[in-house]
Amino acid sequence: MDLLTQRMLDRFQHGVPVCARPYQAMAEELGCSEADILERLARLQETGALSRIGPVMEHSKAGSSSLVALAVPLADIEQVAAYINSLPEVNHNYEREHDYNLWFVLTGPSRSHLDAVLLDIHQHTGLEPLDLPMVKPHRIDLGFPMFQDSEVPQ
Repeated sequence: MDLLTQRMLDRFQHGVPVCARPYQAMAEELGCSEADILERLARLQETGALSRIGPVMEHSKAGSSSLVALAVPLADIEQVAAYINSLPEVNHNYEREHDYNLWFVLTGPSRSHLDAVLLDIHQHTGLEPLDLPMVKPHRIDLGFPMFQDSEVPQ
């Protein structure tokens, strides 16, 4: 991995610029071209090193969200997971070794919207969703210095 890619990954863990041309702003800060940034991001995505770039938002300011679990019979896990993955409100869907073996986060514009999705999930799968809405938000900063001479803001 070249130095520019390292600096880009290291520096922008904590905030891609919020503006009309964020990749241009990143390039200006790093002393390169917007094309350099886009090329590196595309390469990282092609190799599977980067899955997405997106905001982390305080859900209560933008709508509603809840952690949800399902106890899925193992014979049905692939089919149920595919259905859950198809819902636009779902992210972070993963399997766990537990009676409740499929866990995901639902997000939507309102709690009533989430309730309707939970009802649809129940009707479609025959499984009762365990709905665990957030009571108190906690922000966990997962950014960390990745390379020598890190530029990660402290």
